Order: sequence, then C-alpha cells, then structure tokens
Amino acid sequence: MSGLARLLRGLPPSCGPVRLIGVDGHAGSGKTTFAGRLADALGGAPVLHLDDIASHDELFAWTGRLLSQVIEPLGRGESAHYAPYDWRARRFGPPRPLPPAPVVVVEGVGAGRRALRPHLARLLWLELPHEDAWARGQLRDGEEQQEFWAGWVRAERRHFADDPTRPFADLLVHALPRGYEVLPGPAGQPGPDQDVTDGDGPSPLC
Repeated sequence: MSGLARLLRGLPPSCGPVRLIGVDGHAGSGKTTFAGRLADALGGAPVLHLDDIASHDELFAWTGRLLSQVIEPLGRGESAHYAPYDWRARRFGPPRPLPPAPVVVVEGVGAGRRALRPHLARLLWLELPHEDAWARGQLRDGEEQQEFWAGWVRAERRHFADDPTRPFADLLVHALPRGYEVLPGPAGQPGPDQDVTDGDGPSPLC
C-alpha cells in the first residue's frame, strides 16, 4: 500500500490544493476497508464517506450537496463543512469539517460519477462482481436490513446504468487473502509499475 500512497501523493492537485482520490465499487465490495487502509498509508489522510452525504430520500441524488458542501470549498483551498446523515435517526447531524489536506479520499458508491470525475486526481474501482458484493453487504447488515437492501439494489442498478464508473477507472483494486492487487483500469495507462500484488511480497504500488 505504501507504493500506491507514494504514487497518489506525487500526482498534481486536482481540486484546489487537494489530490482528490475516488474509491468506487458496488455496495459491499470492500471500499470502506480499502479506503481506511489507503488513508493510513497516506499518513492519516481524511476520508469522506459518501454514506454521510446520501440519505434515505436521496440514495444517489446528492450531487448538489457534495459539490456545495465539499468540492467547492476544497477547490478554493478552504476547509469543507458537511452535515453527515444519521441512518438510524434519519436526519442530518451537525456540520463536520474536512480540511484541504494534500490528499483526500472519497469513498462510496458513486465516487466516480460524472459530476465528480473532473475533480479527481485518480479514480479507483473495487473489482468485485455485483452479485458477490451485494451478498457480502446483506450478510454484513443482517435480516433487519433486507427491505432496505431490496430498494438499494434497484437504485444502484439504475445509477450505474445511467452513470457508470468502472469504464472511467484509472486503477482496478482486487482484494487478496493478504493485501490488494492494483491493476491498470480501463482509463489507465498500463506501465511496468502497475501490475502489482501486495500479497506476495514487496511491490511498487502496494
């Protein structure tokens, strides 16, 4: 992961002074875990979870809120302040700061949507088929969330049909028994330092 962190830190800023890194994939694909490990490798980079931006009423219709609360302030070199959504209480909480750090990770379904891509330094896609990802997510959330998952699956299908992410990913991330494999994505340029595996020992990216 340290090699990937070095690569990302070396990119030119994409949103004001910030290198904004998008981590997208199907619900249940492991985005939150990967983003957390990447943030640690980046020395404690801030992570914005899109679950904090979405809501029951706006599973995917949150673009305007993300742009006004996060992207525009960061683009000016200012701290962003967004109101995280409480999924149990079904309401938005008090504003939370997000500083214009050198690298900020944005993770969640829709992190690579077309409205956000112009502001990203790199877009990463967690490579797991939607059937497997959704099965993992439902197992994680338990029986009490079955009704929510039924609605979510329909909404996610509609979202990616209208606004796909994977074709625009710079890098594809595969979870391994130990670590991750990072490969060039459809939008990436293959190179000798991109076909790497962190499960078999040291590598340039992970």
